Amino acid sequence: MTQRMIPVPPYDVSQEVSLDPQRTCVLVVDMQNDFVKEGGKLVVPTAAVTIPTIKGLLERARAAGAVVAYTQDSHLPHDPEFPIWGEHCLVGTWGWEVVPELAPQPGDLIYPKRRYDGFYGTTLDHDLRVRGIDTLVIVGTVANICVLHTAGSAALRWLKLVIPRDGISALTEFDMEATLRQIHFLYNGIITQCQGVKFKA
Repeated sequence: MTQRMIPVPPYDVSQEVSLDPQRTCVLVVDMQNDFVKEGGKLVVPTAAVTIPTIKGLLERARAAGAVVAYTQDSHLPHDPEFPIWGEHCLVGTWGWEVVPELAPQPGDLIYPKRRYDGFYGTTLDHDLRVRGIDTLVIVGTVANICVLHTAGSAALRWLKLVIPRDGISALTEFDMEATLRQIHFLYNGIITQCQGVKFKA
């Protein structure tokens, strides 16, 4: 296999983003044991490192009154994805569960999903609209798969996107940088850090 080096096109990183909590949802994408924890079936090596930063963001979001939501990769036996990725996130198993450090709290929204896109086959779009949400902060894994597909689907619905780069994880550095560039360039998303997400009083 031939390898070559290519520069990553530049994208802006905002030091701070001020958001209206009444119009904002923080969406945690697929932070489940199979993707995050040792012994999981499809572990993303850097996913566990993002747990503390995501946890801090969620605590601030809940305290400010922002909506917190989760997608949960949810598969049944013989799922068509398994020939691609292998068996993972079987409904009802340990691997399917959200990691305990980020467990959903009462009042949070949870969206089991069959495919990469958190909007596909779920009520996420409807639930955001009836709550007057126009801004989506996305954290979780895997950056260039479920995070990127969900971000793209949100952008096609004209939701504003904020992506804290220390709150997402990827299988490779290339996948991470390609994701951030795509979200910034094509979807007009704001790239920042978890601590840079501020909620207006």
